[in-house]
This record gives sequence, C-alpha cells and structure tokens, in this order.
Amino acid sequence: MVIKIAETTLHTKYGIYHEQLYYNGQKEIIALTMGDIAGAENVLCRIHSSCIHGHNFNSIECDCREQMEMSQQLIEKAGRGIIIWLDQEGKGNGHYALLKSIEYKRKGLSQADAYEAVGFNKDARDFTSAAEILTDIGVKSIRMLTDNPKKVETLARLGIEVVGTMPVQ
Repeated sequence: MVIKIAETTLHTKYGIYHEQLYYNGQKEIIALTMGDIAGAENVLCRIHSSCIHGHNFNSIECDCREQMEMSQQLIEKAGRGIIIWLDQEGKGNGHYALLKSIEYKRKGLSQADAYEAVGFNKDARDFTSAAEILTDIGVKSIRMLTDNPKKVETLARLGIEVVGTMPVQ
C-alpha cells in the first residue's frame, strides 16, 4: 500500500509537473503529473525505473535517459500525462547485478539475458506501487509509453485499464 507523503511543483525543460512523493513501506516512488488527469482516459503514462548509469553518468550503453526525455516531450505535447519513477535499478536486481552483467551485454546478449547469465532474474521489477498510485490519482485508463509487455500485463492484472502502448525509443 502506498501513501502520499509530500508534493510540490517541478519545473523541467519539458514543462511544469506536479511532483507527488509516495512511500510503500520500503521505498519512495515519485509520480510526476502534468495537466488534469484525475478521472481522465487515455492518459499518457511512463513507468520508469532508476538507472544510475543512464541518468547520473550519461552512459551511452543504455537508452534510459533518452526514454525519459522522449516521454516528457510526448506528455508536454499532449498537455497531460504521468511519469512514475520507481527505485528499481538493474531491472529490480540492483546496481551490483548491472555491473556483473555488463561484460555479457557487451558480448551481444540482451540486458535481460545478461542478468540471467550472471545468476539474476531477467526482470525482477515490481509494478504494484505504480498501479496503486494510478488508482490513488484516479486515472481511468492509460496509454503506456513502453514496448515492454510485462509492464502492460502486470498493470492490467492489477486493475489498470491499458488502452494501448507507444514505444519511446
């Protein structure tokens, strides 16, 4: 169960967002909303996991930063949307798993297969808190900014109506 613990306005190069900080008993989750999305349908929605290499160190070996920027651009253009930022580094396996998997990714394995090659889950992320936040905000349905079927399937199973997807690459 998530609870909202703080909120403010965030000015970005892609517009002004309303930032809401949630807590699920273990981690903080950030929801950035633009426009009036309570009760809205077909809301653009990016569920994004943290990526130290991409966001903090500007790595050219992943596309996390670009996916976030594209999502913000699409939301700005639409005038409304939501980004949910989850602290799930390394597809939920942690930064250590990412570091251990890099040599396999450089040899041509997908990131998921590289995690598995070093003994971690292909994808250990949990999207339950994201579904709870979408419910708390009152979004009726979303159009996900992703090409990840696991995100879509998980949110649908958790009661979120996903009306479509749009890749952000």
